[in-house]
Amino acid sequence: MTTHTVRLILGDQLNVRHSWFRQKEQGVLYVMMELKQETDYVVHHRQKVLAFFSAMRAFANALDSAGHRVHYIKLDDSDNQQSLTQNLEYIIAQNKGAVLECQQSDEYRLDHQLRSWAGARNIKLNWYDTEHFLTTRDSLKEYFPDNKNYLMETFYRKVRQQYDILMENGRPVGGRWNYDKENQKKIPANQGVEPPLVFSNDVSDIDNLLQKCHIQTMGKASRNQLIWPVNRQQSKRLLEHFCQFGLPNFGRYQDTMATADTLKEAHWSLYHSRLSFSLNTKMLHPLEVVKAAVNTWSENQESISIAQIEGFCRQIIGWREFVRGIYWAHMPDYKNLNALDHNKPLPHFYWTGDTKMNCLHHSIEQSLEYAYAHHIQRLMITGNFALLAGVSPDALDDWYLGIYIDAIEWVEMPNTRGMSQYADNGLIATKPYIASANYMQKMGHYCKECYYDPKKKSGDKACPFNSLYWHFIERHKEPFKDNHRMRMMYQVWGKKTNEEQQALLKQAEIYLDNINEL
Repeated sequence: MTTHTVRLILGDQLNVRHSWFRQKEQGVLYVMMELKQETDYVVHHRQKVLAFFSAMRAFANALDSAGHRVHYIKLDDSDNQQSLTQNLEYIIAQNKGAVLECQQSDEYRLDHQLRSWAGARNIKLNWYDTEHFLTTRDSLKEYFPDNKNYLMETFYRKVRQQYDILMENGRPVGGRWNYDKENQKKIPANQGVEPPLVFSNDVSDIDNLLQKCHIQTMGKASRNQLIWPVNRQQSKRLLEHFCQFGLPNFGRYQDTMATADTLKEAHWSLYHSRLSFSLNTKMLHPLEVVKAAVNTWSENQESISIAQIEGFCRQIIGWREFVRGIYWAHMPDYKNLNALDHNKPLPHFYWTGDTKMNCLHHSIEQSLEYAYAHHIQRLMITGNFALLAGVSPDALDDWYLGIYIDAIEWVEMPNTRGMSQYADNGLIATKPYIASANYMQKMGHYCKECYYDPKKKSGDKACPFNSLYWHFIERHKEPFKDNHRMRMMYQVWGKKTNEEQQALLKQAEIYLDNINEL
């Protein structure tokens, strides 16, 4: 059969509702690839690789069953060049005269790779939208035409108005745009939490493949019980489960941190949706997710408050779309930003969870176990510690990009380099997200069984977060002393006696010099 069009589908473009698939065209060949180029650019969690390959294979099978022609290249195929562009070049040579069509890549590195290759080879490449996001790559120019003071809240309101989400007569439902202050609660000890919905996907064949091809990974994985959704049907089931069991308490406890011994049931996902993998691979559409949640709230307003649904919608249509806009507005320079000139290596315990700091132990151990941690574990535990310790944003970027199942560069990098590490000099965040042990105690239960004393600032068993916090305040005094959101902390620091300051700084230096022993 003559092929007149070759269409590339990347591993995060599993959108079965894309307009490409509305008609079956005999001359169209869909191409999907498993590549060492993608498994090896950072060390990924094993569950992440298993989930991507499993979801890709399920998508290819679904296309084939629907009557589309699919050429799927497996990792160990003899003709696999392990390079996206080299494989494309071979396929085009086999189908002379065929037009190459691609959906826009969400990652700059792949977008650049494809465009550079096509330009160098003088290959005509037709581009299509992924038909997934609610805003364009250039959304920041559209929403902030006159300045670069990007405010996520402003962005979120514009998107919400544009799509008429939680709006009534041009005003926000409930009279307010944001209910964040009503959330941020610490979950009570012994509160029962519905166990997370998990799946039992047999990925033993892919696991064998990774061993055969010597793919280096991290973390734990079961060969016959991959818990993550790998097709649209499972993704929709997970969405339904969240709407029923997670949404009623989502906002209230979205920032809380808990351990198994403080709750009656499974604690690792709490009330979070865990839909990010399905969203970021495009098995689910963001508007589909938001509408399902809003409908659930509309039908159950006596048991689900406006604060719960507003907080969830803000994450999907606000923050997720906003960081994508930041990414495309500032790449490739964004990848190299390091405003605070941090350059220390990532502590060894980020790879093992072997630390006496209970909050880091639990957050990292959970990440290695499930390839997942919720946003506060990422921002205020692992990210906060790395920022206080002066870890290189490059090192932390690679770790976050590898360890989490939902981590794709467009969403991971602005959250890590910008929100978490302030390496972009405040482009996203108005202040560094740093905190001492007081925050850990306020928002969770990690401190209860910790080796370190959260109340102690210096001396034996003093919580490292306390002295490292003030060490950060002192060493970055010049850029932040006049920041209106940090002025009070510098006033507190200035009121401490010289002896108190020196004791804190000395304690921090001891911890920094022995960071792998903490």
